[in-house]
This record gives sequence, C-alpha cells and structure tokens, in this order.
Amino acid sequence: MSAPADAPPASSVTASIGRVAVPSPLPHLFDYRLPAHSTVAPGARVRVPFGRSSRVGIVVECVNESSFDADRLRPIDDLIDAEPVISAELLQFALWASRYYHHPPGEALATALPTLLRQGAAATPDQDMALRLTAAGTAVELSQLARRAPRQAQLLAALQANDGLLTADAMQGVEGWRATARALAKKAWLTIENRPIYGFIARTESDYQPPALNAGLATACEAVRSTAGFACHLLDGVTGSGKTEVYLELVADAVNAGRQALLLIPEIGLTPQLVQRFSDRFRVPIVALHSGLSDRERLNAWLAARDGAASIIIGTRSAIFTPLARPGLIVVDEEHDLSFKQQDGFRYNARDLAVVRANQLDIPVVLGSATPSLESLYNTQHRGYQHLQLLQRAGPAKMPEARIIDIRNKPLYAGLSDALLSRMQHHLAHDGQVLVFLNRRGYAPVLLCHACGWIGSCDRCDSRLTFHQRDQRLRCHHCAHERRVPGSCPACRSHELNTVGQGTERLEQELGARFPEHGIIRIDRDSTRRKGAMARLLESVHSGEGRILIGTQMLAKGHHLPNVTLVAIIDADQGLLGTDFRATERLAQQIIQVAGRAGRAARQGEVLIQTHHPDHPLLHLLLRDGYAALAKQLLQERQAMSLPPYASLALLRAEAPAAEAPMQFLKEARGQANALIRSGVELLGPIPAPMERRAGRYRAQLLLQAPRRQDLQQLLMHWVKDLNHIKSSRRVRWSLDVDPMELL
Repeated sequence: MSAPADAPPASSVTASIGRVAVPSPLPHLFDYRLPAHSTVAPGARVRVPFGRSSRVGIVVECVNESSFDADRLRPIDDLIDAEPVISAELLQFALWASRYYHHPPGEALATALPTLLRQGAAATPDQDMALRLTAAGTAVELSQLARRAPRQAQLLAALQANDGLLTADAMQGVEGWRATARALAKKAWLTIENRPIYGFIARTESDYQPPALNAGLATACEAVRSTAGFACHLLDGVTGSGKTEVYLELVADAVNAGRQALLLIPEIGLTPQLVQRFSDRFRVPIVALHSGLSDRERLNAWLAARDGAASIIIGTRSAIFTPLARPGLIVVDEEHDLSFKQQDGFRYNARDLAVVRANQLDIPVVLGSATPSLESLYNTQHRGYQHLQLLQRAGPAKMPEARIIDIRNKPLYAGLSDALLSRMQHHLAHDGQVLVFLNRRGYAPVLLCHACGWIGSCDRCDSRLTFHQRDQRLRCHHCAHERRVPGSCPACRSHELNTVGQGTERLEQELGARFPEHGIIRIDRDSTRRKGAMARLLESVHSGEGRILIGTQMLAKGHHLPNVTLVAIIDADQGLLGTDFRATERLAQQIIQVAGRAGRAARQGEVLIQTHHPDHPLLHLLLRDGYAALAKQLLQERQAMSLPPYASLALLRAEAPAAEAPMQFLKEARGQANALIRSGVELLGPIPAPMERRAGRYRAQLLLQAPRRQDLQQLLMHWVKDLNHIKSSRRVRWSLDVDPMELL
C-alpha cells in the first residue's frame, strides 16, 4: 500500500523509499518503494499505482524510513525522468505555496507542470532539422557548381546569405531541399543537425530605437537598479505615464547581464501588444505562456525557460511557476487585477507569489499599476515595498478631462444619453476614435414577458439568463447553461417578450444605426473566443478601420489606443451598490483604467461618466482628487473595520446538490475550529453564499478573520487536516480560499 507522509524539505540521497506528490485532494505525500539500485532525485516524475489506477507524481524526497512497514509499501511503476524535471528551487517554491494556501501538494505541484508533463510525456522540446555551412562549403565556387547542380548551388547560396545556418521552417516551399541537403552533407559542404523548437516569438524587422526617458522614468529605473538582490518596488504611475518603458529598461538590464526576465500580465488579451513591444526592442529569444497555446506549444515554451534558451518570458498567472535557469527580474503588470487570483482549484494569487519567489531567488520584483491595490499601497507603508510614483504622462500627452452626465429623467437609447451621443458626434467629426465601455456582454441582461412579468431565469443558478441576439440564445454567464429563446412566454403564452437593459451587442446595434458611416468594433469575451481574434480586432483598432470601439473590461486593461479621444462609461452605477467590501476599490480602479485609454497621444482626451447618482461622494472624490486620495480614504475605512489589508481572511466554502448538506458540514467545521481557536481569530457564519445556487449546486461559506496572519495560519494548519474526517464532508465538495479576493 502507499502511505501518506507529511511534506518535508526536499533532499537528494540514495534511498529505498520515495515520498511522492500525487495529484489528489488528499493533503499529504505518499510513500512508495523505489526500484532497487536506482537513484531518484527530488523533482523527477514517476508513475505510481494509486487506488485502482496509476498516476504521474513528483518525487519530493528520498528516505530510508516510513511510518508504514516497508513490505506494505507499493513499488513505483516507472521512473519517467532520469533527471529532475523541475529544479529544487521551483520544487520548494511550489511546496511553500501549497502550505500557505493549504492546498494538497500533489495538485499544487501539478499546477507547476504543463499538461503534457502531467500526463507523462517526455520533457523534451520538438526537434527541427537545421543545416549548417562548413568551411569547405564556404569555399565552393557557386558559379561553376550552378552549371551542373543548380539546386545545390542555390542551397549553398542561401546558407551563405543567412550566416551559414538555415532551419527547416526557412526551407518550406523549396522543392527537394532535403535530398539536396543530404547530397551536400556527403560532400562535407554542410552538416545536418537536429535543433530544439522552443516556440520563440518571431522577431520583427524593426529599426525601433528606445525613446529617451523623461526624468520621472529615469528616476524609477535608477531606484530599482540601486538595490542589490531582492527588493519589491511598486511602480505607481498614472495611465500613459510610461510604465512599460520602465519594464523594458529593467528587462534590458537583466538580459544584458545574461539573466532571464519574467513578465506577468493579467489576461492573454494583453499578450499581442506586449509581445510586439518586446520583439521590437529585443533581439533575444522570447516566449509566451498562456491558455491560448496548444499543449505542445506551452510545453516547448516552458522548456525554453527551464533550459535557459529563452531570455524573456511573458505569461499569465500560471507562468509564476515557470522554471528559470538564470533568473534576474520579475515584473507584474496591472498588479491590482483580480485575474491574478486563481478562483478555483489551487486558489493562489500570482502577484503575491511573485513577491515570495523573487525573495527566494534574491532578485528584484516590480509591481506596476495606475491604480495599485490597497494591499500593495499598505505594503509600501508597513512591509518595506519601495513606492515609485509617476505623476505625469509621458511625452506631450495630458490627462483627460472627466465629467459626470446625470441621466436621471433623461431619455436613453440603449443606455446612451443625448449629451453623450452629441459628444460622440463631435469627436468622430474631428477624426477621433470613441471607446464606449459597458462591462456587460450579450444583448440584454433580462428577457421579460410584458403580459405576466415572467423573467428568463437559469434553471441551475439563482441568476437571470442573458439574451444574445446574434445566436438567438439565452445564456447564463455563471454556469454557461444556455437554451433557445422561446417563441412565447412559457408561463402565459404571450408573445410580448421584451428585452430589458443593455449589453455590448445592443450597443453595437444602436450605434451602428446612428453612425452607419463609421466602423464599429466590439471586443468582449464573445467576439474574441477564436484563437487570434483579439489580435485581429486590435489591429483593426490601430489601423483606424474601427472608429467606434465597444468593449468590456477586456478593453480597459493596459491597451495603448493612441487615437481614442473620447471614453464613455455607460453605466457607472454597476459598482456603486456592490455588497463586497472591495466593490468601491474595484469601481474606482475600473473608472481610472478605462478613462486612461483617452488622450494618450498629442490630442486632449475626454471622459464622460453616465450615472443615476451624480452626487455620489466616491465619484466626486475620485474625479476631484484622484485615485490616490480615494485609496487613502478607503485604507482608513478598512483599518477602522479591521478588514484587509489590516486583517487576514480565509473562506471555507462547501457545495452540494441539497441545500442542507453544506450548512451542516460548515457547522461541524466551525465546531472543530472553536476547539482549536487562537487569540484574535474570529469565525463568521456559516451562511448561504450570496448566490446560493450555482450550476445546480447549493453553496454556503464560513469566514475566518484575524488581525495577525500568523494566528490564522496556525489555526488553518491544524484545522484543515481534520476537515476530511468530518462525517458530513462525504456529502459535500469543500474548498479553502486563503486571502480571498471575492466573498461572493
């Protein structure tokens, strides 16, 4: 049998027992007998029997003793790797994350591996044939060779024109080149090699010259350069201030020193423009890591980073687990963004882990944002983060002028006021682009029967179905359930089914009718589903093909849209009445980020914010004094209420097909916690989740709150181990979220 074991520090010794992290919901390692006369290093993959099947696990430690008798231990089926697939540093980092977030080590370590490696594939990149010119080949007289062997002369000429090296990709379309290459190899005029295909980003042919840094940007760069080893820097710069130029300069420092730089971004939608900026600037191998890649592409890029072949790695949150052969710098762009928090499974925060990993690697980390999270601002005051501020836009660009449009008692056309439509017409007439922001996709959020009041609701969630006109479907944006639009009301058979509210599809229809002479581009999750769609839409934006841009938050994050002169926020009220204590912070960040797309070039930008609450103090403080003033006020409120960052939270969630099971489990879990309680830890709940039913399952939650992080962690360390022993745990799925970013 396999025996569970606690997670010790990894070591590399010749031993008889391997402690293996097996992907499973069980919170411990498992002991297996190692093959006789074999040496297995921590970080290597093995295939082990697990229950009635076999799984790929990672050896964490090799020992000679187990809490189980050696003859009761099951043997390892197969040693997959002769050498560790992940380094000791990455192994320890992933195990630290597992302990901090109290997540099973097998699942945490699986997160650090590309899918193919989790399945047991070889940890080698694809191979490509390459032709290398020899000294003898260089001396060949091509004019004479061309008369008797024109193809051989042509291939030698191509090699000479390309510094003596050609890959198979470069020879695509050349007829018979492989046979020609073999003939030349027999003459020793070239050699045929196999080279790894790492999936490097194609280099652009650009004469790009880095711009001269203004005083603020130069000061920020020097502040980072002046610190040796680990230091955390919060780059707090207004939109358009040149934060990316600071990243480029610091990455150049790392690359020039022979080091690697890891850049984390919140969403793959930002990848095309950042990759373009970096490939324009650098002549070194660059790889991207994100969910838009195939499994093979992701493995090749991951191996490029591990082997040191890639100097720059650009990726989304899971890229924090990328192995680095020569680490030199970590950058987290848009560090405030919620996308850095994994919301299911292994619930880690990539921004926070970036700081931990940089500390372990003894390298600098830069967190950048125009709207820093309150946690990071707090850390500049209490945890030693260096606060670097950029208060002005780079170059001639000025901050946009913002004003509120009171839409109370005003006629609206798909949510658009007359005042807004008039300003849109003005900017379009003066060759500006207009960005219309509404963080709600689909055509309308409600389908309503005018006769009886029936509303289209999800059968599996406590939510309404969104009407998508293009597909004539009703979709739930929470569980992805969908169905056709009914021909008549299911309750009273009336045909008076009306749409209520507006989404991006409805805006597209309304603006298309009002401004038929201007191209309209809609960017949301629906329009960017296909691979490469986001890059194609952004290209249309930059080419000027689209004069009116309609988008959700996907378009608000970090995009440089130099021709946008007007930003219109259609419904600022969505965040004013939020129930989560972070709702105010997120609304302010969203407004500032969206507004920051306007006036990023020479022309003055304008921002219009439509609201039914024009006197709301949040809006006035934000527009009058800026994000920093609002953040200061919010931090004071958080301190008074003992909320993060002045306290630490953990959220125990449970769900089941029946409503009573989650509540019963959480009540018993609370009873266990009360027996272990530490001074200062407070338990709140259990209560039903704000959306109690989702995807056909009922949900409830128990909140733990403590002024000191160490007190909460001490309680969790003992409590989580016992949760699976609660009898009612068999009737629920439960999960623990440490430092939750959403309480809904």
